[in-house]
Amino acid sequence: MRTLFVSCFIACLPGLSFAQDWTLSSDASSVGFVSIKNGDTAESHMFSGLTGAVSDAGAVEVSIPLANVETFIDIRNERMRDILFKVADFPAATVSTEIVLDDFADLAVGTRRATDVEITVAANDSDASYDAALYVTRISDTAVAVSTARPVIADIRDFNYDDGIEQLREIAGLDAISPAVPVTFDLVFEQ
Repeated sequence: MRTLFVSCFIACLPGLSFAQDWTLSSDASSVGFVSIKNGDTAESHMFSGLTGAVSDAGAVEVSIPLANVETFIDIRNERMRDILFKVADFPAATVSTEIVLDDFADLAVGTRRATDVEITVAANDSDASYDAALYVTRISDTAVAVSTARPVIADIRDFNYDDGIEQLREIAGLDAISPAVPVTFDLVFEQ
């Protein structure tokens, strides 16, 4: 996902040199996800502190520090960090993609364009690819925003999180935790 985000930002700046560096604005960017327990209870969570960049060739890479998970319940944050994500061994997830920068060169400030890309997510020594529908918005002469047009549905089994989810289910006394996880993101890249 990180490659996707950075590439989208660089591509959105018309009339500017794509050979210049584009960097993810950590303070203005986040990734959100929804967990579903017992079949019908959905809870919204997020990650902050993201880093990333887009290369002049259109390679995008975004790093998600898994220790920065925010579920809005302290003990759940701790359990997700330690039991699910195992941040001591796997501190970050990465998202990458490639994008054709010239496709966004004419985007004017205040306008956006939809695009479809394939992103690759790497976490827990595993990786998986997903189709992502995005909006790329030029927010100034030196900044672009990349956001999901609709959630990307990730599957925790793609990253071998099955055991961690089962442990969390048992600790919380739940009947089930869905392996399907809707993910959204809002990323800002600056030149």
